[in-house]
Amino acid sequence: MDDLDIRLLVDLLRDRITPDKGLGQHFLLDESVVDRSIELANSPQPLADSRVIEIGPGAGSLTLGLLRAGASVSAFEVDEEAIAHLARVFNGADGRLDVVNQDALLSDWPQDASHVVANIPYQISSPLLERIQKHHSQHPLTSVVLLLQDEFAERMKINRNDTASGPLSLSLWLDFDVELDAKVPPHCFSPAPRVSSRLVRLNPSTRELDINRRMFRTITSHCFSNKRRKMKTLLSQTPRRLSRNKGWHKSRWRDSVNSVIGSPPDGISDDWHNLRPENLKISDWVLLTKSISSFNAN
Repeated sequence: MDDLDIRLLVDLLRDRITPDKGLGQHFLLDESVVDRSIELANSPQPLADSRVIEIGPGAGSLTLGLLRAGASVSAFEVDEEAIAHLARVFNGADGRLDVVNQDALLSDWPQDASHVVANIPYQISSPLLERIQKHHSQHPLTSVVLLLQDEFAERMKINRNDTASGPLSLSLWLDFDVELDAKVPPHCFSPAPRVSSRLVRLNPSTRELDINRRMFRTITSHCFSNKRRKMKTLLSQTPRRLSRNKGWHKSRWRDSVNSVIGSPPDGISDDWHNLRPENLKISDWVLLTKSISSFNAN
């Protein structure tokens, strides 16, 4: 691998293929972005001798950095030419590179992986984050470093005043603290995307939350679906996917909401039911979920 560099990897693959927009193929060219990704992923557990999951390695820009850092890499790739290219240039990397020809959203991930590091296709950002959270709940990760569309990355973080701009940041908050890092301009890729990107690190949280996580996501997604309305109006409507919560139906939802509005939980914001979703603090969402979840119909 000593004779490889990022631009060479990209040129070798681009000589054989035309990047597929449907697969979101934008190959990373900037060595400083790779170096920063490795630096972020190296803490708190070093990459050396660790198992790393990479999604969409493409030309192998990040793969090269991970292997040089001493990691073993399980790389999920669906493009046949990219798979053949990775086999040629890395030749298995002495057994430390396993290229899996499967959709990362649908396949099983290695249970011993401690890191996820990836320059992911923009169009799978949301489902991939859900997949990461699902895997993390069963096989805890120590670090997740992703290169994402900048606008999307901004939606992942909790605001400084402990409010949220949407359900994405609240869902991630259940498991991670989101750290936005360097912005990455379009010219760092080949071909260049139309938008800027952002490096993001997800740091596993130590919060112990005694709440119904599925109900938390149901409530937050439902309320932010029409965030211009006030909470009382939003909660008067039954969430579309309420039935995915075992034992819940329209009448139980109505009775529980009426109960919470009539007798709000201690600690929730004053006049919470007249606020809009973006004005509620995280603690308000937690208390609201607990109160609604604990209601039992007679």
